[in-house]
Amino acid sequence: MDGRAEDEGRVYQSQGDQHISEHHHHHHHAGAAEDSAGPDSVRRPLVSRAPVILRDRAEVLGRLRESVESRPGGEVHVLHGMGGCGKTAVAWAFFQYATAEAGRVGLWVNAANRASLRAGMLAVAADRGAGEGELLAARNGFRPAADLVWDHLDRSAEPWLLVLDNADDPTIFRDGQWLRTSPRGTVVVTTRRSAARWWPGAELQHIGVLPREDAARVLCDLAPESGTLEQAAEVADRLGRLPLALTLAGGFLAHQIIVPWTLDVYGRRLDEESPVELIDQGADPLADEDPRHLVGQTWQFALDSFESRGLPEATALLRLLARLAPQPLPLSLLNHREIDGALPRARVETALRVLLDHSLAELVDAEADVRCVQGHAVLLDSVAATTPPERVSALDTTAAALLDAAVPDIPDAGPYNPRLRLLAPHVLGMLRHVRDEAIAADLLALATRLATALYRTGDYLSAWETAQTAGDQAELTLGADHRLVLAARSRAGRALFRLGRYAEAHELLDRVHTSQKRLFGPDDPDTLDSAHGLQLVLGNLGRREEALALLRRTVAGREATLGPGHALTLRSRSSLLVLLSAAELAAPANAAVLTLPQDCARHLGPDHIVTLGARHNHAWATYLLGRYETADAGIASVLEEYRRRFGPDYPVALSAQQLRARTQAALGRLEAGVDLMADVVRRREVGLGTDHPFTRASRDLLDELRSGRWRPPEPPG
Repeated sequence: MDGRAEDEGRVYQSQGDQHISEHHHHHHHAGAAEDSAGPDSVRRPLVSRAPVILRDRAEVLGRLRESVESRPGGEVHVLHGMGGCGKTAVAWAFFQYATAEAGRVGLWVNAANRASLRAGMLAVAADRGAGEGELLAARNGFRPAADLVWDHLDRSAEPWLLVLDNADDPTIFRDGQWLRTSPRGTVVVTTRRSAARWWPGAELQHIGVLPREDAARVLCDLAPESGTLEQAAEVADRLGRLPLALTLAGGFLAHQIIVPWTLDVYGRRLDEESPVELIDQGADPLADEDPRHLVGQTWQFALDSFESRGLPEATALLRLLARLAPQPLPLSLLNHREIDGALPRARVETALRVLLDHSLAELVDAEADVRCVQGHAVLLDSVAATTPPERVSALDTTAAALLDAAVPDIPDAGPYNPRLRLLAPHVLGMLRHVRDEAIAADLLALATRLATALYRTGDYLSAWETAQTAGDQAELTLGADHRLVLAARSRAGRALFRLGRYAEAHELLDRVHTSQKRLFGPDDPDTLDSAHGLQLVLGNLGRREEALALLRRTVAGREATLGPGHALTLRSRSSLLVLLSAAELAAPANAAVLTLPQDCARHLGPDHIVTLGARHNHAWATYLLGRYETADAGIASVLEEYRRRFGPDYPVALSAQQLRARTQAALGRLEAGVDLMADVVRRREVGLGTDHPFTRASRDLLDELRSGRWRPPEPPG
């Protein structure tokens, strides 16, 4: 298995915990079509390039291949070892064999953390036939996500291989029993955690550093003109024979053009720069040393080389990425002018190419094929630890500004947006390590705005997790009574309400509202925002009088503070159309509330979401007043607009459809009403779960319509 690079080619031995370049062209032809289009990302390994030569892994690959040849499924193989040993490279090679020669469907999931594991496994369920409604229910926590995934894996028509890559935190598998066996397929896990207690019933295989001769051959594969096999063996010893360190060293040597370095020079520089002492500690794969310390000096050595070669922007970009989370970061973020705070925007493309060429970052297609850049967690941790203290504040400010530019200033309602979900780990990751109060406050405000955006796309579970986690983290720096901490708690409470967790939502919103009144006054915008959310919960808990009194105070406060034409004022006034009884709606004192749709259109425009919501609530009010034809026409128009803008499963679209079922039945079109209501129940059971309060209420209404017990509301007077 000798490998040699010729002309402009480069051969890389290993991949996984490190980035692998198979071939590099110094001249990219303009307009050339990219070859990245292919199957869904779970059907191919989420690594940018494949290894050409895999050294010293024949024994373990032989055992893995035998397992899929002789048995249909039911096995879990755990590949464990220190970071950078090439566990993912072994899994990749096995994946190729299983899909190309063993007739298996290949499925690949990044299990680095709970969020990526959950998202990846739900994508696996979609690949195996799960419907969008089932996936929506699982995403929002109304259906056990792990059960959904494994039910579809167990019923798969084709045998499969599932790789759970980078599973370095085994505790995330216990929540929902994500790791299981199935007669229809084989599971391979790559992890640094080797204790058998984490992987009961699995076959464990240790992946260690390379033997001396194979490690030397890796360096010769990558930099064939740099020295002899024995010289390579000496440098490999200094690098601890760790595939990641070998790959970086060989890549560095291969790139020296004006003054080529030999292996001897590289070895002397390792001694001069004093990284060898740390790197040599990795020679024994059974040692307890942190692999971050073993390879950190090699990475720092590469960063120093960028400076000496006039490429400081590559170092700056990597340090910027190290301020964020080791998760896919949409490439579009790097194209904002705010990046000038870390490096010139005009040099970002060059800097990124340098990082990719030196195996310090990789390109991945994340959810919905959003193109992203991602750095390995160990690498980013090492870079963050060695970033000069005087640069940290500027880098944090720049990273926060980039994330801020990617989140809408005023989040609007809309369909699910995968880019928003991708931003959440980075915002929360920064909040975890930032201790500067000003930056923490800016990040918390951003996290709350991001949670609002997620909320308004119907992704209530992500909205709650983002707001709740952000509040918890920022409270350590800013304190529990900080205005922004309370605002994040309020947003978390609103999401809990939409998730059907009324008791928790009431407790949280009531506590936040009380604190805001004490600290900021009853007419403060934040206090009024929490009051609006709290009245929604009270109304759905059956406490109408309390809800109505609170809503009236909210309307009055918003009119005084924000003005009568403000969107939030009009939104609160719109809620009156739902809470008022028929008799109250008919009272002359409330006549103005029935003109609300026209008021919204005048102040906000006919297409504004608040105007659309006011038309929806107005249709409800006219239905209560017994004006069934008017109500039916009004809600039909609203329902059509909701479906066009958000899709038929969007929560408010189902609410409108439920009202349409009522108006149709009230007009004597009972069969049409039953059909509409049956569809609402089906979609809510799939999207919200059978026990969500909205689902139960819809099911009760359907039963009444079918049994003939339902009666339309009596007009007042």
